[in-house]
Amino acid sequence: MTFKRHSSIAQAAYHDLLRSLKDDAVSDIRGTPTHVSRNGKVYWYDTYRVGSDVKKRYIGEDSEELRARLEQHQQLKAEADERRKNRTRLVRLLRAEGFLNLDAATGSLMSAMAASGVFRLGGTIVGTHAFRLYEGELGVRYGLDLMAHTDDIDIASFSRLSLALEDAATPPLEQVFRDFSFVPQPSLQADKTWRWKQTRSDTLVEFLTPSFGEEEGVRELPALGVDAQGLHHLNYLIADPIKAAVTYRSGVMLQIPQPERYAIHKLIVADRRRGGENALKSEKDRRQAAFLIEVLAEDRPDELREAYEDARSRGPKWRARIDATLGRMPETRHLLDGVCSD
Repeated sequence: MTFKRHSSIAQAAYHDLLRSLKDDAVSDIRGTPTHVSRNGKVYWYDTYRVGSDVKKRYIGEDSEELRARLEQHQQLKAEADERRKNRTRLVRLLRAEGFLNLDAATGSLMSAMAASGVFRLGGTIVGTHAFRLYEGELGVRYGLDLMAHTDDIDIASFSRLSLALEDAATPPLEQVFRDFSFVPQPSLQADKTWRWKQTRSDTLVEFLTPSFGEEEGVRELPALGVDAQGLHHLNYLIADPIKAAVTYRSGVMLQIPQPERYAIHKLIVADRRRGGENALKSEKDRRQAAFLIEVLAEDRPDELREAYEDARSRGPKWRARIDATLGRMPETRHLLDGVCSD
């Protein structure tokens, strides 16, 4: 084992922080929790009246965990202030234990996007900002070689889910970005905006969505009020995402891909970005994949095997990209072969 783990105290503190943020997600219910079924899935809403109008605010996809919280939302609301104070203490403890800090500018932007509903409405952080959040999920320490600085924030979502939710970010993302001095970046389609750049820094926010056709075109994300660049293989990455906590102020809850899917997806992306100006990005992809696969092969071998076999089952093009990257990573290939043979 070449990776180092956080202390048991730090791991417990992180999961307490995340649990508290999940409690808060249902503590501000204004009316009655109701559910609807769409395409074989069940979604929960906070249904309440404003004058003579009935409003519905999306809460989340049905799960046993969510239903348990909804049943006690009145009690959770009463305990909100105490939870916030405790989360501040937990964040302070995690920093003292050596958890990665998020700079104030990025933390405040993430917090504002969370408050507007970006992650509640299906947005999933992908890329290096997602990778760094596996520190808490997996309880591992990151070396400096893994944490190349990035100003990019990539957010992915399914366009069909965004349309089905019938809810929207409030305040609108356009207003959030304007408050943080972001301006839309031009694209090949003049009426589409999927990239926003901050005028006072190099921070770039990009929105992505899975592409299921031959062309990787731009599609609309109605719930977020933005457009998104379609990408192949992204549907695999963001299927069944998980919640994660950012150690900023009293904590911010985001959504990230499952770590095993992220690791295997990086093998695919690394091959797509070979050569030229993308060579450094491809190398970073391989380092992140190698690190996560080493951790997961020890801690979550069944989940890793399922994610690996799932990706390989999706066709010869998927297998070719994975094999091309693993051809340059013999130790990682050996770990995956061992996991699949158990």
